[in-house]
Amino acid sequence: MNALITISLLALLILYLGLFKAKRALLPVSLLGLALAFILSTSEWNRFAEPIFSNMMHFDNFAVAFSGITIFTTFLILLLSRDYFEKISANVAEYYALILFSLAGIILMVSFHNLSMLFIGIEIMSVCMYILAGIRKKDFSSNEAALKYFLMGAFSTGFLLFGIALLYGASGSFDIQGIRDYITATQKPSPLLYTGIILMLIGMCFKVGAAPFHFWTPDVYEGSPSLITAYMSTVVKTAGFAAFLRIMLNCFVVKQEFIIPILVVIAALSLLIGNITAIYQQHFKRMLAYSSISHAGYMLFGLITLDGSSDNALFVYAAAYSVASIIAFAVLILLQRETGNDSFDSFNGLGRKNRLLAFCLTVSMLSLAGIPLTAGFVGKFMMFSRSLASYHTILVVFAVVNAVIAIFYYFRVIVAMYFKQEERVALVVPAYYKVVLAFSAIVTIILGIYPDLVASLI
Repeated sequence: MNALITISLLALLILYLGLFKAKRALLPVSLLGLALAFILSTSEWNRFAEPIFSNMMHFDNFAVAFSGITIFTTFLILLLSRDYFEKISANVAEYYALILFSLAGIILMVSFHNLSMLFIGIEIMSVCMYILAGIRKKDFSSNEAALKYFLMGAFSTGFLLFGIALLYGASGSFDIQGIRDYITATQKPSPLLYTGIILMLIGMCFKVGAAPFHFWTPDVYEGSPSLITAYMSTVVKTAGFAAFLRIMLNCFVVKQEFIIPILVVIAALSLLIGNITAIYQQHFKRMLAYSSISHAGYMLFGLITLDGSSDNALFVYAAAYSVASIIAFAVLILLQRETGNDSFDSFNGLGRKNRLLAFCLTVSMLSLAGIPLTAGFVGKFMMFSRSLASYHTILVVFAVVNAVIAIFYYFRVIVAMYFKQEERVALVVPAYYKVVLAFSAIVTIILGIYPDLVASLI
């Protein structure tokens, strides 16, 4: 709760600093505020055993863990933002404030105990992201991304809100424990319940970019500024899946026989569409967009097998995916800044001129591909092993085949960096980029070798 208050006040403070033209203080104050919020969030471990505020919020260990990872990931992304927003507009305080307000909505999403708070959290986050996607006002692709994101977001919110209304109509409660008690106590629940569950599943799958509700993802990711895309593909996606898992564990777990077959189909489609389409992409950023769809499929494995370790598996996978994606987008930003291009050919010869960039990006690609001794392998292993324990053998085999397919387009970048020669000038890498890249690469390797550091955290 203290982290939520801190981030909300921090966003207001940033707006006031922008009002008084204190541009140099915006980034340091934002980073210090996020560091304080992270400390306050982790200090609440094991403190709130019961829901608070008339059962509206529950800051349990699940909420603390996912709040912590989203705050920390935002901290790393903002480290990359120095001189980034200044090139877009003279008024940069609004951008930092919008990111912080969206983070406040994300904390609501991962700690709700009432479906109305879930809706409020999603709306706070979404409204901020609609604006951030279109911050390049004179860029047609950015405007297109904002419009598509807004239309698809509003459309999915309609499904979600209608599903919440039907669940209330069936159970008479917005409280997730109240809905679960109704489902458990009623032998023949109202048909409104099943319709509400399906509509909520559709709405949440829209939010996390899972197929076949993914069609907004590639264009929005490609048209948005790369730093905002990095935020969407890591922090926003992690929060979406955390909220999704919270609903499943605390509300719909007693209806697994109805929900699991639907999620299995969605996961399989996400893996197939994401990986097959990523193969044919000629630009790195769009490849990452389709890759995020396939990773949504892997994350859905954490929802397909609901047991005591579902939150641990999703946490590990989200952490691995987030740090690897931050490396990829950091290199992408540098490449676009120097060359104005993000095609795969623009990576040719990078391994000889920029060894640090090439090494960190290699670690990122290996982790995203799920190669052993990286965090991505541990995340996939935890997802697959739990699914095998629940006898989803065919789905796991299908996922392994798709993981092999993914190696092709991830290694395409590595081959371009080390095995294709091209005369190029070494990219200028600022010190803060080196810190983020090196730290993320080290974390990826350490989690791959010592997964127990976070594997049983929640």
